[in-house]
Amino acid sequence: MRRLVLAIVLALIGVIPATAAEESPYGTGLTFVAYRNGEAIGHHTLAFQRRGPELQISTSIDLAVKFLGLTVYRYTHQAQEVWRGETFQSLSSQTDDNGKKFAVRTPGSETTGKTGPPDILPSTHWNHRQVHQTSLLNTQTGAEARVQIVSIGRETVRTSSGSIEAMRYRYTGDIVMDQWFDDRGRWVRMSFAASDGSTIEYILQE
Repeated sequence: MRRLVLAIVLALIGVIPATAAEESPYGTGLTFVAYRNGEAIGHHTLAFQRRGPELQISTSIDLAVKFLGLTVYRYTHQAQEVWRGETFQSLSSQTDDNGKKFAVRTPGSETTGKTGPPDILPSTHWNHRQVHQTSLLNTQTGAEARVQIVSIGRETVRTSSGSIEAMRYRYTGDIVMDQWFDDRGRWVRMSFAASDGSTIEYILQE
């Protein structure tokens, strides 16, 4: 009874905990090791932080391909996105693709750079809702990416600590990759072909 009264009071004063739709299944973070043709080349990490009604997600990618001990290709990407419930608020990103630099900002961001098209989801991979979209905001270039996404079926996905069941989705169009989400709606794997024909695979660290 006392718990029921407390829940009613919290709802009336507007501080009841976030709904399930607003909560992240990732906790505070998510980390992948990226492999190129089976060799580790770097990390892709996300950090989730709630500030009042907003969820802030920071993405960090650092990849380096080496040959005979020398770095022959380097890719870094930093992005910050803000959500309020299920509504995308803003995104800013900075990318260095082996010396070629990009900057993106959407309305509401505080950084300068290219402004992406409004009212579409960013291509930051973690959001399961993106598999139902026909266009995504390319977070590297700020351009609208037209995509076709189909479900391939359930598969067993390897992680750093074992295996989990997940649904596989195939992306074609302006984004070409395979991506897996588990039953909790978490992004748990990704695979795609790099521009040189090599295979890039993300393995979840948990």
